[in-house]
Amino acid sequence: MASIKQLSDRKYKITISNGYRTDGRKICKAKTIQVPDSVPKRGVEQYVYHEAERLERLFKQGYSEDAEMTFETYARGWLERQTKYAPGTIAFYRRSLETVFPEIGAIKLNRLRPIALENLLAKLRKRTYRGKPIKEKTVQKYLTVVSAVLSDAKRNEIIEKNPARMIDLPDAERKAQEIPTMEEMQKFLSALCYEEPVFQLFYFLAINTGMRRGELCALRWSDVIVTGSYEGYIIVRHSRSTVSGEGVQEGTTKNGRTRTVSMNEEMFSLLRGFCYRKMRLRDENGIPFPEYIFTKDDGTPIHPDTFSKHLKALFAEIGLPKTYHLHTLRHFFVSTLLHEGVDKNTVADLAGHGDTSFLERTYCHPQMQLKQEAAKRMSNSLFATPNPELLVS
Repeated sequence: MASIKQLSDRKYKITISNGYRTDGRKICKAKTIQVPDSVPKRGVEQYVYHEAERLERLFKQGYSEDAEMTFETYARGWLERQTKYAPGTIAFYRRSLETVFPEIGAIKLNRLRPIALENLLAKLRKRTYRGKPIKEKTVQKYLTVVSAVLSDAKRNEIIEKNPARMIDLPDAERKAQEIPTMEEMQKFLSALCYEEPVFQLFYFLAINTGMRRGELCALRWSDVIVTGSYEGYIIVRHSRSTVSGEGVQEGTTKNGRTRTVSMNEEMFSLLRGFCYRKMRLRDENGIPFPEYIFTKDDGTPIHPDTFSKHLKALFAEIGLPKTYHLHTLRHFFVSTLLHEGVDKNTVADLAGHGDTSFLERTYCHPQMQLKQEAAKRMSNSLFATPNPELLVS
């Protein structure tokens, strides 16, 4: 029960008890309130009791005690609890928070207001990268991480509202992902025939499964499940990421979820041939059969950056745009499935997205060829039977 002590006509001290500490002392919280002048004299007592009930409810649910914690203290604890994400994702969260701590880290959770976050964003917009102002999209990524921390505090009933959700943000320019045309991809596949088997398999799987670089690098032979002749599937469980200052780290997939992708006959054949090659190395040179699929001849895993750099060189060699990179193969996979009529939920599941919203924002970019076909279809529909009046200038 709350204890109420009147200090003056409209000033009251409310003390709330919530159990005992390990040393036997009571856990108490006190707050002095001033009844507004707008409350009539006959309503003062009701106002005070109502406020006492509200404070008691908040204190016993944790708002009052834990909300005194600073944003930095809570955010560091939040980071330690994020075990389901890939190491690269955790590293991004940590870098982002270290950037915002100097501005809002010392503010108590229950004192953090939207204006403080707006001031943070204003300062972030003044930052530069390689001599140029950082983009609005990057600025808003910092806020997204801050919002994730505050949402966790709200979920744990430490704060009542997430102030990051109250900010009116300007539209951020979204860069449309470049999707290779089918002709460009055929050209790439032709060039791939002359590459070393390890690169052939890696890039072919990237095209046909949409797996991320880290997921491919973390594939083990035990993740390949054979169900019949030229039939089977691959379980995507882990990711190997390059973390700044820490080297290559292995953890879960980006969203912490395991998924499966089916193998077509071509994928199955390449995997089987690559497996036979590793078995020959084992039998002829005494090299143990490796745990991971993408390894050097001595059985050690290949660094993820090797595949990115090699692909950039290959793209340049065959005349594909310099802006293409390893993730471009993933964009091609997702966009091709969407344009072939595969439903969005299936595509999102294959690509490892939690829902279709991110997929729709990022990948649903019709290729130019399809745009031209759409224009032709519209023209054919409109002008299948020419209208003389419409054609007269």
